[in-house]
Order: sequence, then C-alpha cells, then structure tokens
Amino acid sequence: MSKLSLCLWFDKDGEDAANFYVQTFRQMGREAAIGKIARYGPAGPGPQGSVMTVTFTLDGLEFMALNGGPIHQHSHAVSLMVACADQAELDGFWSRLLDSGREVQCGWLTDRFGFSWQIVPADLEHLISGDQGRSNRVMAALMDMVKIDIAALERAAAA
Repeated sequence: MSKLSLCLWFDKDGEDAANFYVQTFRQMGREAAIGKIARYGPAGPGPQGSVMTVTFTLDGLEFMALNGGPIHQHSHAVSLMVACADQAELDGFWSRLLDSGREVQCGWLTDRFGFSWQIVPADLEHLISGDQGRSNRVMAALMDMVKIDIAALERAAAA
C-alpha cells in the first residue's frame, strides 16, 4: 500500500464518481479497481447506511472518495493529470471524462462531478522545456487549444 493517496471530497456522488473513473480507465486499457466501501452508521453525519467513503485505484494511485456534503467546492487549484501516449489515447480519455462535463482550455476539462482534469501528451514536459524559442512556440500553440492536438504541438516544437 502506498503511503500517499488522494482524498476527493464529494457532496454525495463519491460512489458514482469512483465507478465512473474506474470504468473510464479500464475502457482505456489502464489498471483501475474499486476497493472498500464504508457506510455511515447511526452517529452520522450522513444518513445511516449511505456511502461515506469509497476507495479506488487508477493507474496504481490510490484515491478515497468521501461523501462529506456540500460544505466544500472544487476548484482548478487541484487537478488530476493523465499523460497519454498518443492522440488516440488522448482523444479517448478526453471524450470519456468530458461526458456531461465541460471543456476548459489547454487540455483541461471539468468532469460531471466538478473535478478538473488535464489530458495531456506524455511528452508535454519535454516539448515545453529546454530551448526557450521552442518552448514559446509550443506554449503559444497550446494556449489556442481546448483539447490538445499532439501533432500541432510537435509542429510548433519543430518550427
């Protein structure tokens, strides 16, 4: 078991979100699994018998979905990033995670549960680091995109 994991706060949709994320990653050929489900007892604070937490893994990273109520809202200050090997994988994650969500910019989307995702090429860091001219061209191209076009970024890098 990893010593570091992420706890994602939900109003009441933690189980649905965990199932959606696991299904999405499995559909894309990635490792994903649902773990344990804990339910609220008579002490609450949620309704007795309702889901309190769901543990799950995506690509070996452990998560806990906590149904904690509407107290805290999500923001873009924290996002989940998926590094994709090619355009087909990027397109697949994009369309699945975007289902009932909304597009943002530069490879970011907000899923139906309100979490921010970055769907990016695995070599993005390489494309935007090193030579400043190349980095500037790639960033200029990236800033004009919603869903990332890997070939366009590579053309900008090579220009």
